[in-house]
Amino acid sequence: MLLSIQFPSWLKPEIIPGFPVRWYGLMYIFAFATAYLVYRRQIKERQFPMPENDLSGLFTWGILGLILGARLFSALIYETSGIYLRQPWLIFWPFRNGRFTGLQGMSYHGGAFMGLLSVVIFAKVKKYNFREIGDMFAAAIPLGFTFGRLGNFINAELYGRATTSPLGMIFPDARPLPASESWAADIAEKTGTAITGAMVNLPRHPSQLYEAFFEGIVLWAIIWFFRNRKPFKGFLIGLYFLGYGFFRFIIEYFREPDTDIGYRFEIIKTSLPSAYAHPLLSFSTGQVLCFLMILFGIIWLIIASRLPDREVIRIYNRQEMDEEKQKQNAEQAAKDRNRRRKLRKKLK
Repeated sequence: MLLSIQFPSWLKPEIIPGFPVRWYGLMYIFAFATAYLVYRRQIKERQFPMPENDLSGLFTWGILGLILGARLFSALIYETSGIYLRQPWLIFWPFRNGRFTGLQGMSYHGGAFMGLLSVVIFAKVKKYNFREIGDMFAAAIPLGFTFGRLGNFINAELYGRATTSPLGMIFPDARPLPASESWAADIAEKTGTAITGAMVNLPRHPSQLYEAFFEGIVLWAIIWFFRNRKPFKGFLIGLYFLGYGFFRFIIEYFREPDTDIGYRFEIIKTSLPSAYAHPLLSFSTGQVLCFLMILFGIIWLIIASRLPDREVIRIYNRQEMDEEKQKQNAEQAAKDRNRRRKLRKKLK
């Protein structure tokens, strides 16, 4: 009797076989749309003075920064063959061997930090308070992130370690493991997995779904709860980095590290295969980056708690919105006058 779950045979990476449209790309669209709608709701809820074109511009900047950072981190940190160092133009080239493949390989950690930098620049250029618009972003992103991990699940990639858990799932393209190993034979026996050759495909933790739930839904629920209860402006930004880093760090123990990279740090060396066990004092690339996220979140919370203008929640009324708009128009008019004055001087 098979004591594990079979990966759904009807799930394929391509939405329509033969057409270059993949579920993973569609999940990204769902993710961005979800984050946009949640952000838009917060603007209306608080009557925040951000016109629709600025909201669209903010998300355009954020998405471009996210994609740029996610792709660069993936190519430079997770790719060990060195192909992108020799041919850097391939980092953003969506074709392989004459076939459209999209941008395969994205690092969420890179996307998070570059997305944050994009929001900082946007706030500076458009003269918004970074902590205000950043907090609203922190309350919008996790729910959208859920779709990204569902895309990984549909691709049957980024699966976890071999397991005897009833949640274990047999992924069709998972790396086969040597049946001659005692631990592999033991897992096969306990899960009712038939061994028909020298290699066996064992049940794996569906770590993509773990991440979708904890780093997406649970983290979003926590931040959403605090959005009107935060102790100071900028609190949700730190909570997001701290919360994501914590959940991902723990879930990494259920994932199998990249076989070509393995563990970045091993305080105590182990001979156990990474597909079978993840020792407590062995840390993957994802865990190292998560530790940096947690550290950044803590430092930011300390800094933000000491910054001036710590007003927690500000509900803007119509009069304030009109005054803010008039102030922005006056500043723009002054800039235009200075520009014309400088131009006249040059013409003279």
